[in-house]
Amino acid sequence: MTALLLAACVLGATLPWWAARSAVGRRAALVARNPDAAGRSALTDGGAPGHGSRRSTGTAEPAIETGVLLELLAAAVGSGAAVPRALEVVGTCVGGRDGVALRAAGAALLLGASWDGAWAGAPARLGVVQRALRPAWVHGAAPASSLRAAAEASRQDRTGAAKAAAARLAVHLVLPLGTCFLPAFVLVGLVPVLLSLGAGLLGG
Repeated sequence: MTALLLAACVLGATLPWWAARSAVGRRAALVARNPDAAGRSALTDGGAPGHGSRRSTGTAEPAIETGVLLELLAAAVGSGAAVPRALEVVGTCVGGRDGVALRAAGAALLLGASWDGAWAGAPARLGVVQRALRPAWVHGAAPASSLRAAAEASRQDRTGAAKAAAARLAVHLVLPLGTCFLPAFVLVGLVPVLLSLGAGLLGG
């Protein structure tokens, strides 16, 4: 009986995990076979991949870091993909608003739109992607090096912003910490000495 109960508990605990894993596997296979169908399915479900889950939970999906996005595009074009195909594949992978914008830009380029026109509806944060890929599309330059250079610059900007924020935090913490530690120093360090000296003088 104990063995049966233990087996039932293990089955109940692992069944949701296996179901989720199977769903993810089917989704990955669909994307690998036909990215267009996967993208249309995502748009039908909510306008962008992950939209349904955001609507149910009420929380927004965090956008992927710009440096990572640039590295993904560099890997795609480095493997031989054309710029529109790289935008389509990476857009399918990252999902969200950025993914929809990348796929739309790639589709517009295939339909003959100008470079600026293809990016007309893209979020402002994708401007660095547009600038990094422009020489490749307009002048035929190799895109991988410019994408990796832009990714490195994005990481440096992010690191610099983090250091500046840490420095500002240190400055803002001076007054609260001083307000806490100065009275403690007076009470613990100076008051006993003064009381001892006063007692000695009064006793003498």
